[in-house]
Amino acid sequence: MAYGASGVLGSAVREAFKQKDGVEVLALSNTRTGDGLLPLDLTNQTEVDRVFKEFKPAWVIHCAAERRPDVAEKDTEGTRRLNAEVPAHLASLAKSLNYTLVYISTDYVFDGTSPPYTPSSTTNPLQLYGITKRDGEVAVLGFDGVKAVALRVPVLYGPAPKNSDSAVNILLDVVQDQSGKQYNMDHYATRYPTNVIDVANFLVRLTDVKQPIPSILHYSGAEPFTKYEMCLIFAKILGLPHGHIIPDAEPPKGEGATSRPKDCQLYTKETEDLVGDLGLSLFEEWWTEYLKR
Repeated sequence: MAYGASGVLGSAVREAFKQKDGVEVLALSNTRTGDGLLPLDLTNQTEVDRVFKEFKPAWVIHCAAERRPDVAEKDTEGTRRLNAEVPAHLASLAKSLNYTLVYISTDYVFDGTSPPYTPSSTTNPLQLYGITKRDGEVAVLGFDGVKAVALRVPVLYGPAPKNSDSAVNILLDVVQDQSGKQYNMDHYATRYPTNVIDVANFLVRLTDVKQPIPSILHYSGAEPFTKYEMCLIFAKILGLPHGHIIPDAEPPKGEGATSRPKDCQLYTKETEDLVGDLGLSLFEEWWTEYLKR
């Protein structure tokens, strides 16, 4: 069972599990319908309980979240409900229905001042988005007797219905906008873009692990880029000029600015010890193949 199955990660998770023999996938979505998606509002606990009890899942991959830090700051109540309260309810159901819950969390639970971060590193989120995801972790892992995993991932990219669904994919629109508009692009924060197909394949492998699974795992691409550097790669692949994209090496500031950590590199050795090679795509290589199709 995957919730948030219409998003960039959720769609990849759904496709990966559909390829696994003997697995029935129930794909849940709140905003998009069709293509085998079952509409479900996770904030409606009565409906959630009914659907989960009927399906009787063995694993629940919880991909739904308010992932946009700027939007989160403008809708604090909705963000807290989706990112923290909903996972708490799914964990309580996990106890009664005996499924394993995987809660997709984020590198933004850290402040970015002392990377790399291990699963046991002290969290210190800088903005509401990171705070609510950290609170979701605490809620999910706070139930005795519940099989739950908080899987922290960094910024994600991959096949998407529209580029705005990913903070990486949307940079393609910036590069391709040759209208004369200028863009100030973040050249301050180091990110580790990670392919959703890789994450999804890892999750399939995780369901086959026979030994005890740690309560917190990290999965991350290994290549560091700023958003500006990603734009340069896209411009190179597409053969487009990038003079309209101006590097901004200053941290976010001013009224309304949302704090971003400088470097939240996730240490992944525990994950490698569990499943072996992480099977990571190379950023430029993957995008070159994908955009040339």
